[in-house]
Amino acid sequence: MTPAITLEELLAWNDESSKFWKAHLDANPALLDLPCDIGGTTNVQGFVRHIWSAELRSGQRIARQPLTDRERLPAGPLDALFDLHVQALQLFRMLLADPAQNWDDKMTLDLNWLPPEARIFSRRKLAAHALFHSQRHWAQLATLVRAAGFPSGFKGDLLFSPALV
Repeated sequence: MTPAITLEELLAWNDESSKFWKAHLDANPALLDLPCDIGGTTNVQGFVRHIWSAELRSGQRIARQPLTDRERLPAGPLDALFDLHVQALQLFRMLLADPAQNWDDKMTLDLNWLPPEARIFSRRKLAAHALFHSQRHWAQLATLVRAAGFPSGFKGDLLFSPALV
C-alpha cells in the first residue's frame, strides 16, 4: 500500500463532511439564515451554495465539460444545493475510475483574478484543491455556528474520517 492519501480517499472524506452538514442543516434549518460573509456570501445558505457549486464546477473543469453558469445554479432550497454535491461526486467518481485519465495534464483556468502565469494547474492539483476547498470551508462553518451558539459537533479533521484507516 502506498503511504499517500489518494484522491478517492479525499473524495470519501469530502462526501462524509457534506452528508454531515446536510443532516445538520436539515435538523437546524434556521442556521441557513445565519449571517455569513465568507466567499462573497451573505448567509449560511449562500455559503453552502458556494461550497457545493465550487465542487461541481471544479469537476466540470477537470472533465473538460462546459461549466454550469453561476446564474443557473440553484440558490436553494438545501436539497437542490445538495444535488450539486451529488453531481460533483458522480463526476469525480467517474473520472477517478477511468484509468485513461492523465491527472498530470495541465489546464489553464479562467480565473481572471489570478495573473495569467498563475492560472495553469494539473488536473490532479485542481481535484485536490476542490476537495480541500470544501473541507476548509466546512471547518469555517463549524466555527461560525459554534460562535453563534449552535455547536455542530463537526469532526472534520482527516484523522477522524472513517473513510481512511
